[in-house]
Amino acid sequence: MSVTIADVELARRAIAGQVLRTPMLPAPKLSILTGAEVLVKYENLQVTNSFKERGALNKLASLSKSERAQGVIAMSAGNHAQAVAYHAARLSIPATIVMPVTTPFVKVQATEAHDAQVVLDGETVAEAQMRAEQLARERGLIWVHPYDDPLVIAGQGTIVLEMLEEEPDIDMLVVPIGGGGLIAGNAVAARALHPSIEIVGAEAALYPSFWNALHGENRPCGGPTLAEGIAVKNVGALALPIVRDLVSDIVLVDEVHLERAVNVQPPRQRDFGYLVPDIPGRQLHRSLPFRLAQAHFR
Repeated sequence: MSVTIADVELARRAIAGQVLRTPMLPAPKLSILTGAEVLVKYENLQVTNSFKERGALNKLASLSKSERAQGVIAMSAGNHAQAVAYHAARLSIPATIVMPVTTPFVKVQATEAHDAQVVLDGETVAEAQMRAEQLARERGLIWVHPYDDPLVIAGQGTIVLEMLEEEPDIDMLVVPIGGGGLIAGNAVAARALHPSIEIVGAEAALYPSFWNALHGENRPCGGPTLAEGIAVKNVGALALPIVRDLVSDIVLVDEVHLERAVNVQPPRQRDFGYLVPDIPGRQLHRSLPFRLAQAHFR
């Protein structure tokens, strides 16, 4: 595999003291809905409100002095942009972030607040990526991909190291899937430490990119979704074989269930990263209440 448990352990040391070890807390309402003991990992408490800091920082920390002087470039409509901008500023690395022209102004402003140069280009993230790749070539910038990079994947995998230290007998992880970096890194680490653990991916039904890749289908990808953070049309080339080998199942979640799930949690608790049901997985992930509850994890 392109990423191993050793890579995740190295990432943990690289980012130690620079990202928050977030709490994992019981979720009584979700536990009632699912009939499971549910724990939630609150990655929204990172400085930029997302787990993306882990992978971005691990990549940035790996750069040599000359590479840092060259500067970095990233493509994102939100969380990855802010994570790269924030940690690049901390490390005195010049950062350029390409965002689609449709990106909400508040996200553009938040990224610029970390002294990154923001370039607005393209109607979609895919078009923004093409522009970012062009600028990287023209300016000699180091590319920090949001999910298709082994260092980024390894950084995301540090989440489950913390989780299993606190709760070593977790039966299942439910992880959102966009490009696949988050679920890939954590699947590698979780299966290395707890081989029997089940890992289920939650994917927006309007963007079934991993479902298509794994099942050989060609369901359409596109449309407005509440789960805009995982609205990704192209699966990560590095993540795909990891997901194929280590992930137990993928559940597609439609907009009705997404909306219901958003209403399950209080507003301040909505942007967390994980659902951790502590009962046998096969009983759980086939139930409708579980579909409703897990749909929300973005």
